[in-house]
Amino acid sequence: MSLLEKALESGKFGVTAEMAPPKGYDFTKQLEDAQLLSGKVHGVNVTDMQSASLKASSLGLCIKLKQAGVEPILQVTGRDRSRMAIMADMLSAAAFGIDTMLALTGDHPVVGDCKQSKPVYDLDSVGILNMLSTMEATDRDCGGNELDGGAPRFYKGAAVTPVYEPIQLQINKLRQKVDAGAKYIQTQGIFDMESLKRFLDLVDKANIKCHIMAGIIPLKAAGMAKYMNANVPGIAVPQDMIDRLEAAAAEGKEKGVKGLPMQLGIEMAAEFIAKIHDEKICDGVHIMAIGAEKNVPTILEKAGITIE
Repeated sequence: MSLLEKALESGKFGVTAEMAPPKGYDFTKQLEDAQLLSGKVHGVNVTDMQSASLKASSLGLCIKLKQAGVEPILQVTGRDRSRMAIMADMLSAAAFGIDTMLALTGDHPVVGDCKQSKPVYDLDSVGILNMLSTMEATDRDCGGNELDGGAPRFYKGAAVTPVYEPIQLQINKLRQKVDAGAKYIQTQGIFDMESLKRFLDLVDKANIKCHIMAGIIPLKAAGMAKYMNANVPGIAVPQDMIDRLEAAAAEGKEKGVKGLPMQLGIEMAAEFIAKIHDEKICDGVHIMAIGAEKNVPTILEKAGITIE
């Protein structure tokens, strides 16, 4: 049983971070950053060519993390693999002791940096979850053939976008994911507490039972916030946050001090996490530091969060 499963299923506040593999084969930086996260989070979610950008595989870095004593969470998308390939990867993951995963459909290659790549989409996120749940229940592969030694078991998760119109589509999709076997849900980055509460209220009214972890993206600059608002579906950074970041940049320029917007972003993320934890708004947080994983321990310290 993974650290994340133990935490969430026992009612404790779950904390995960996110990390992208390199665009290459040198994992040194990722392993160094992972050591900073060890003992601070319940798992490190390794992205699977996020935004359809070619990188080393999620499975490859997950194996390296596991060997380094850091709990990995394997992201699996349906974009690049058939059901046979996905199941083969999951069996291989189990052989290395990786037992927690997150199922995603995956961004289309047309938005990425290898546009000539042909998408597969044999299964979407719900299909991946259903396939794994069936494997676990029957000890058989995706073709109905018996697996030698039985099937491995995975703690399965999925993603949801809480700021979306019409929101009922996300609620319906969430129900499908939970029915297919997802036990925990990571949200898209959320910056407004009232929007998160409204979404959670809808989930509660729909009687969907799962552990929801709020997605936290520490902002580095006003430009980053504006870019995400314009280009990332489901992201809505409030204008007052953008104004604070711009004011911090202006103050830094006036005083000749670098990094004030990033420091403010760390503080805002910590405040948001602390409020979620202290008011028991949801079951945990998933921190997406986007290349600044070294800041995650500081964010958690400022939020007063330690894992049990």
